[in-house]
Amino acid sequence: MSPVISYDEFEKVDIRVGRIIRVEEFPQARKPAYKLLIDFGPEIGIKSSSAQLTKNYARENLVGRQVLGVVNFAPRQIGPFLSEVLTLGLADENGHVVLVTPSKEVPLGGKLF
Repeated sequence: MSPVISYDEFEKVDIRVGRIIRVEEFPQARKPAYKLLIDFGPEIGIKSSSAQLTKNYARENLVGRQVLGVVNFAPRQIGPFLSEVLTLGLADENGHVVLVTPSKEVPLGGKLF
């Protein structure tokens, strides 16, 4: 179990909802992954993310899907690609990523609380 944190510490992690608008293959990644472009609404805009989703999702099934992402991490260089947000997911029974998504459509840029 992780250390206990205060609500103030939790509030520092900016988790927002966005919509995947483009998915590209990412053959240069060490582990199979896609390059995502995600629209987080007018306040945050469109951000890029690398995500290891290839085992559970076909590219064409990701476009249009709402996802949650941490938008205030420092950008991370992954090979030739700059990942600006951390797209959130959980491991399935085989250790492959399953996206964290809202159970109903919500406005883009909405903050998790």
